[in-house]
Amino acid sequence: MRRRTWAIRKFLRTPKGLLTIILVMLVAIAAPHEGIRAVAPGILSAVLVTGLLDALIIRAREKKWEFPSGAVLTAMIVAMILRPQEPWYITTIVSVAAVLSKYIFRSRTANVFNPAALAIVVSFYVFHTEQNWWGALPEVTPVAQVALVVSGIFIADRVNKMPLVLAFLGIYYLLFTVTAYVSDPRRVSEVFRTPDLQAALYFAFIILTDPPTSPTKYREQVVCGVIVAVTSYAVFEWLGAVYYLLAGVLVGNVWVAWRRVNARTGYRFPKGIGFFLREITPWRGRGHVGKAAA
Repeated sequence: MRRRTWAIRKFLRTPKGLLTIILVMLVAIAAPHEGIRAVAPGILSAVLVTGLLDALIIRAREKKWEFPSGAVLTAMIVAMILRPQEPWYITTIVSVAAVLSKYIFRSRTANVFNPAALAIVVSFYVFHTEQNWWGALPEVTPVAQVALVVSGIFIADRVNKMPLVLAFLGIYYLLFTVTAYVSDPRRVSEVFRTPDLQAALYFAFIILTDPPTSPTKYREQVVCGVIVAVTSYAVFEWLGAVYYLLAGVLVGNVWVAWRRVNARTGYRFPKGIGFFLREITPWRGRGHVGKAAA
């Protein structure tokens, strides 16, 4: 019993453990306003099913049982972005797809895409899902919304991703501010209002800072933040797609994965494109080695 208690305490001090606590807190604040009966089926079924699935996959791969913390976090994020009125089984299917994507699209060191972002974008076309980012606390009192900002800053600092967050938010709002001055401000005014404002903060603090899919070096964090901001802005302006933030992070994920593969193999653009694509897809060649390895 003591060993188990110690293991739980140790986990809760890790970034994943701290983020779990933060997401549970945000759900507890937002759920009463959204309606517990609306929120509970989707988030509980998603967490239970994906958690069990990931635990079995880890057991098969690592020959030991581990708490599926990554799957739990992914399921919670998916449920907190999709509207609570989505059928519980849709939320669960999207969460399962997100977890599986971690094992399908990956380089040798980490998964390529943020799993929640990828699955939600795909679900928009497959299931016509809608998003209201209720987990970002858009409809609660301003005082309660402080919890999102404070906890977001805490976790971003804990995983050492503040340059990434600041670069993204700075360029993101700069682009939309300039657009508001040079064209009809009504076209972009929603970005500065609820729920898009809270969604951008939640996105920056919780999704963008995902350690496996974000850079570690400060210079690369700034570049990645700019890429994500510009892509999100472009998708909003040119496509008007509801998933514009998630599209931005997926493009940033590809850039991060390219940098990691490039650093290991020594390949340069465009010569390394073929090798990169083979490595990050399910059809990657395991026997392939880059120049650095050779």
